[in-house]
Amino acid sequence: MVEEVSINDLITRIERGELKLHELDKILGDSNKATEVRRAYIEKVTGVKLENVGKSVIDFNTVVGRNIENTIGAVQVPVGIAGPLRVIGDYANGYYYIPLATTEGALVASINRGAKIVTESGGARSKVLNDGMTRAPVFVVPSVVDAVEFVNWVNEHFNDIKSVAESTSRHARLVSIQPFIVGNNVWLRFKFTTGDAMGMNMVTIAVDRAAKYIMNNFPKARLVALSGNMCVDKKANAVNFLLGRGKTVVSEVVIPREVLSKWGVTAKDVAEVNYRKNLLGSALAHSYGFNAHFANIIAAIFIATGQDVAQVVESSMGITWMEPLDNGDLYVSVTLPSLEVGTVGGGTGLPTQRELLQMLGVYGSGNPPGTNALKFAEIVAAAVLAGEVNLILALARDELARAHERLGRAGKAGTGDARSPKS
Repeated sequence: MVEEVSINDLITRIERGELKLHELDKILGDSNKATEVRRAYIEKVTGVKLENVGKSVIDFNTVVGRNIENTIGAVQVPVGIAGPLRVIGDYANGYYYIPLATTEGALVASINRGAKIVTESGGARSKVLNDGMTRAPVFVVPSVVDAVEFVNWVNEHFNDIKSVAESTSRHARLVSIQPFIVGNNVWLRFKFTTGDAMGMNMVTIAVDRAAKYIMNNFPKARLVALSGNMCVDKKANAVNFLLGRGKTVVSEVVIPREVLSKWGVTAKDVAEVNYRKNLLGSALAHSYGFNAHFANIIAAIFIATGQDVAQVVESSMGITWMEPLDNGDLYVSVTLPSLEVGTVGGGTGLPTQRELLQMLGVYGSGNPPGTNALKFAEIVAAAVLAGEVNLILALARDELARAHERLGRAGKAGTGDARSPKS
């Protein structure tokens, strides 16, 4: 702890303009002490006591300069679990408790009931169809003739560019470079596999090296921006929906007629809600999400496990498909074209986030590398499936508002499954 007199002296220097808040870490040589001083200064100038913001298990020396700057403490979000959820995938195979960090009442209960239904129906079958993180720099050339020549040159020298890009990392592997031309502008959408990392930083560094090599060897091309928004990062978009980014994952289940009957619905009842709400309603809205609430589940898992929360934007795009079968069963699938997750790097190493990834059995680098992130993607997709199953079923039963009245507004302790039907 910094002595009180030292804190006061530093605050005085900050007030005089002799010292900037971001300089405290370097001057003190300890980001924990710098955090304390910054918090004390903010308390003084705002008149608000930040006692709870100051309570944290984080060693700020391990995160400043890596995950964050100008720290004053930490924010806590309640974490609940849903499950067990049975997942049957190429990498995930077993029963998992899903960690969900959220402040939305009824969400954990909803996913918990969905997990029960999916597991009782034999489990969620998950499959990763595509794996690749992208970065798309935009170049300018003199004319469209040069643009075509430039694209042909890139294609002819793919192996050389690949060698240069991959020299920046042990895990980055260049899969493809897809060109897009608008007039004399050329976007090169680089796609890499990135091991168990989500890979955005890894890919950015690799593409920066590749772009310099390209300009040195094709002088007519000038780099305008290392990210040209055709990647596409943290924006809802058609490119990722169609081509994928991160992991493209499908999770599916067949819910038997007997299971549905316990909840007082038929396959046709539930499928009709999906057709008219998720498909037709989303089409009318021109939505990039033909689903009920992918973002709810993905955001809660991302916060709990140290993912880049802003990537919920594209990670929650996707389609829920429901099909009543001839025998009265219900086929359900969720397709997530751009699920961006990792089990190393970013916020995955923070104390609480690391523990929850360990709980899922996916923390750190897999053996072989990449398998933990693929396993995690299969689990996340299965959790999204559980969330969709329950919400659509709840709508078919006309119980959505009642559930939120019980759990979202009452503020009373519950069983964690208040949406269950009466026995």
